[in-house]
Amino acid sequence: MIKVIHVHLIFEKRDYYFGSISAIYDTLDENIVGIKESTLLHSGLGEGSCIPTRRAIIRQSHLIRTKRKEI
Repeated sequence: MIKVIHVHLIFEKRDYYFGSISAIYDTLDENIVGIKESTLLHSGLGEGSCIPTRRAIIRQSHLIRTKRKEI
């Protein structure tokens, strides 16, 4: 399964999807997200869990894909 981290920015009303926590901070500043990278890495973010901050809602899930059909 492929992990997906969804970041919803509350005030900007924008959604971003990342493959890792480190990828979040390559695109967004910690002031925009509302939590430092090291804190988020140690927060225990797991499948189906949610980390709310004052500026964002961060969730982790997995990408659902169809199985490859054989010809």
